[in-house]
Amino acid sequence: MDDNEALRGRLLVLRQEHRDLDAAIAALQDAAHCDQLQIQRLKKKKLLLRDEITRIQDQLYPDIIA
Repeated sequence: MDDNEALRGRLLVLRQEHRDLDAAIAALQDAAHCDQLQIQRLKKKKLLLRDEITRIQDQLYPDIIA
């Protein structure tokens, strides 16, 4: 397995985690007694995942200006 394949696999995992966090946040917000601190923590984790997803995408698909 080369580096690009490993990065693509990691990217798939991170995207799934990002979607799962989105669903968890939505479920917490819909709850009658939502824990705002927990929601903030999940949102921060979601942002960190998004940053890592972007970093990996930049490695896989560099922005080459011709």
